[in-house]
Amino acid sequence: MLARANRITHGREYRATVRGGSKFVGANTVTYIRASDSSDARFGFIVAKSVGVAVVRNRVRRRLKAASYALLPQLAPGYDVVVRALPQAGSQPYRVLFEELSRSLTKGSVLA
Repeated sequence: MLARANRITHGREYRATVRGGSKFVGANTVTYIRASDSSDARFGFIVAKSVGVAVVRNRVRRRLKAASYALLPQLAPGYDVVVRALPQAGSQPYRVLFEELSRSLTKGSVLA
């Protein structure tokens, strides 16, 4: 599980990252990356009702959280990352979501 220091917790931080960050579009997710004042890398997740019922949305959110936790040691500090799940993400296994998030972070030059 992500520590509190590694989570985006306020709506204004989500908005700032989505509106002002670099956007990387994948088949199942859209990833926004923005440099921040924080000394830690922080993640936020947006999983809308279009992804599926509550059980499916929560499964997608847990998979994205697990993927971000696995990638956290390789991530440069001082970045905010918001991952928006697209509707087809509900049917994807963890491995696909992990690879897509890893690819987006590599393109954003925040992953070593």
